[in-house]
Amino acid sequence: MSLDTARRVLRIEAQAIQDVLARLDTTFEKAVQVLFACKGRVVVSGMGKSGLIGRKISATLSSTGTPSFFLHPAEALHGDLGMLARGDAMLAVSYGGETEEIIRLLEALKRLEMPLITLTGKPQSTMAEASDVVLDVSVKEEACSLNLAPTASTTVAMAVGDALAVSLLEKRNFRPDDFAALHPAGRLGTKLLRVENLMHAGEALPRVSKDTKMPDVFHEMSAKGLGMTTVLEPEGRLAGILTDGDLRRLMEKHRGDVLEMRAADCMTKNPQTIGPHVLASEALNLMEKKKITSIVVVDEARGVLGVVHLHDLWTLELM
Repeated sequence: MSLDTARRVLRIEAQAIQDVLARLDTTFEKAVQVLFACKGRVVVSGMGKSGLIGRKISATLSSTGTPSFFLHPAEALHGDLGMLARGDAMLAVSYGGETEEIIRLLEALKRLEMPLITLTGKPQSTMAEASDVVLDVSVKEEACSLNLAPTASTTVAMAVGDALAVSLLEKRNFRPDDFAALHPAGRLGTKLLRVENLMHAGEALPRVSKDTKMPDVFHEMSAKGLGMTTVLEPEGRLAGILTDGDLRRLMEKHRGDVLEMRAADCMTKNPQTIGPHVLASEALNLMEKKKITSIVVVDEARGVLGVVHLHDLWTLELM
């Protein structure tokens, strides 16, 4: 019984989104243009369930490059109206289009010359008539078996809000680096960290010179615990690397003679490197593709800045 209900609910809500998709026209383009031209903030407002949807839309806008905040219309009538300023634009969510608290804000919007975009299921409503752009988010039926509780209608309003946010994201040419700057914490933040924030640097960076004797190379690799060491030119540029795998192969080939060698005699020249601003996710993909466990971070002159280890990146993936 519950499975039948779930299937019916999802079928109704999916159809509602398909219906609004079929209705999309140049009005949506106009809404995007109005929001893109906004020099201030996009103020999102709504009451009840529409308010909850509005909060989510506002959060998505803010996180994708469009400054936004949610304004509770009732609180606005009791002092929060001062949060509005010239240059802002309002995106109102009201399925019936007759939300009294928002209608009472219309005079303030007009005084501040704020454009109004309304997501409504009633294109002939009071709010629709007062709006600069009306986006029709009407549904044939709610998924609620009583056809009363906002279900399909809130799904459609949220989906259209997402469509606006993503359209603005693309119009602003919002890049992964921009997204990373706005999401420094949480799972998104960790996936968007740059390698400069993860690399082993300073005293934690394994490094030897080209003339370092192999016993001292062994000691450096053991002390730093990364299973490798960088080999540097006198001026600090990268000359090569030595890994645990290199050492095993050397011992099998040369046995005791290895102890008399220098780092320059044993290193791998021209190893794979990356820059400090590469995203951690890109570094992980590169290392898995190349089947390597460490990668050296260098500047434009091949000066060594640090080392990133595969385990550090795997840890991020599990967060």
